[in-house]
Amino acid sequence: MTATITVVGLGPGREENLSLGTYRLLTGGSRIWMRTEKHPVVQWLKREGVDFETFDAFYEKHTDFPAVYREITDTLLAEAERGGDLIYAVPGHPSVAEETVRRLLVDAGERGIDVQIQGGGSFLDPLFASLGVDPIEGFLLLDGTGLDSAQIDPRYHLVIAQVYDRMVASEVKLSLMEVFPDDYPVTVMTAAGVPGQERTESLPLYELDREERFTDLSSVYVSPAKEDRLLRRRFETLKAIIARLRAPDGCPWDRKQTHNTLRPYLLEESYEFLEAVAEGDPEAMADELGDVLLQVLLHSQIGKEQGEFDISDVIGHLSDKLIRRHPHVFGEEVIKNAAEVAQKWEEVKQRERKRDSREADSLLDGVPSEFPALLRSHKLQKKAAKAGFDWENPDGARRKLQEELGELFAASREEREGEMGDLLFSAVNLARLFDVDPEQALLAACRKFTRRFRGVEESARKAGGQVQDFPLEQLDRWWEEAKREEAEG
Repeated sequence: MTATITVVGLGPGREENLSLGTYRLLTGGSRIWMRTEKHPVVQWLKREGVDFETFDAFYEKHTDFPAVYREITDTLLAEAERGGDLIYAVPGHPSVAEETVRRLLVDAGERGIDVQIQGGGSFLDPLFASLGVDPIEGFLLLDGTGLDSAQIDPRYHLVIAQVYDRMVASEVKLSLMEVFPDDYPVTVMTAAGVPGQERTESLPLYELDREERFTDLSSVYVSPAKEDRLLRRRFETLKAIIARLRAPDGCPWDRKQTHNTLRPYLLEESYEFLEAVAEGDPEAMADELGDVLLQVLLHSQIGKEQGEFDISDVIGHLSDKLIRRHPHVFGEEVIKNAAEVAQKWEEVKQRERKRDSREADSLLDGVPSEFPALLRSHKLQKKAAKAGFDWENPDGARRKLQEELGELFAASREEREGEMGDLLFSAVNLARLFDVDPEQALLAACRKFTRRFRGVEESARKAGGQVQDFPLEQLDRWWEEAKREEAEG
């Protein structure tokens, strides 16, 4: 005969909240296990003559909750196998914030044991009543013992259960502070709905763990955020702003944009971010990355309006690609260093191309023709080098660069553009062999030139004129002074 574990809920803490069916089971049954004796109704049941055993000792035995829940589940299943039917009583409702019940439902079937759930009032009912909150407005019920800031959405009522002590409260506080300001008001609810024990305390978030104000019946409530400063940090808010700009009554400029008209802006914003990186300016980096993200969201909104794709597709494709191309992280492959990671990335890319119906006709395919010339030449050379078409060492590239320089000076006016292109292409090749990014190197040279030339301009102003007022020899001396000051400073 199949053994049955009947799970009953003890309600939020008042004996009046026990259903008649649960009362009859507990007072007329045998082999009753309580998850914990630390519940107001349990003391009343004792006085009613109900005999039971508890798992409180398991909480003292283990240092983490998963281990406690695991042993409780294993013990219940073993008891059912050994002695048949039993009753397992838990605080509140068995299906609300009860990890042991979830584990029982998963494991019991594999062992031929039936689990029956008999309800009980949840702590949420008196909690919402005490707070005066209608849950239909939207709420999130989260576990304080494993709270992650990614779970927190400040647009909804937040109920964080199982905040047993100051240690759990401290972790909850840190997670909440990643979303809310330190002084955001929070409420600690203890024994909601239990006469004589219910306690409600409101305080700023930073004080949440400063006192031992918690019991096994404590939860933390956080009201929905209304301030723009909080909501504007949410990705969903940003999506809504972009959609509003593109709406029929939105911004005329944003509404008229297409994938084609926006093309130059993505490149422009990317370069401005790179400039901020080069300047080592974190605030500017955050600002410029926002401009790059704006372009991504605008293209995604246009794609959504045209029925092509939306930002969820963009994120989904990226997530799939990252998982595919990192089998050493999301799979079982072993990769020892960054060089092997780059090699594996390229191998996966090649396999993806072969599966694509638009299979490449050349090893050089896949480098966009609209890349800046310096970047495109670098990418083309790297692809050719992977096929073995490369210099054995930088000396070969150096000789080629010198050869192209000679050809440039020997070229006719009509030939100079082509020869200059060959010279620049060879310079990029040498940069690649020296493991230098030519784009970044040239940008750094531009910044260096700008700093030094401004130094020359400042020297000219101090001398009572402008750059064009002085001979080249003087300008060159000021240039060398600017170089020395830069080196010393």
